[in-house]
Amino acid sequence: MQKIRVKIKGYDHKVVDKTIEAICKNVVDTGARVRGPVPLPNKRWIMALHRGPHIDAKSKEHIGMIEHTRLVDILEANAKTIESLTHMQLPAGVEIKIS
Repeated sequence: MQKIRVKIKGYDHKVVDKTIEAICKNVVDTGARVRGPVPLPNKRWIMALHRGPHIDAKSKEHIGMIEHTRLVDILEANAKTIESLTHMQLPAGVEIKIS
C-alpha cells in the first residue's frame, strides 16, 4: 500500500483550507482515498518594537505572525493521482511539501 503525505503551510488559514479542499477533491476524482486534513499546532512569532526612537522605552508595539499547518494522507495513490498533484495550481502564500 502506497501512502503519500502532504503537508501544507501558510499564513492565512482561509487560503490553506481552500487549498486542502482542492487537493482532496482532485485526489478523490482520481480514485484514491484521503485521510485528513489534520490541523497541526500553529507556530507563532511575536516581536516587541519601540514606538519612539529615543524616549519612553516602556511604550512598545507588538507585531506577530501565525503559521497554519495542515496534514493530509493519500492512500492507494496511482500515477494519475501523482500527476494531478504535481500539475495543480496553488494560490500565493501557500507552501506544499509532498513526501
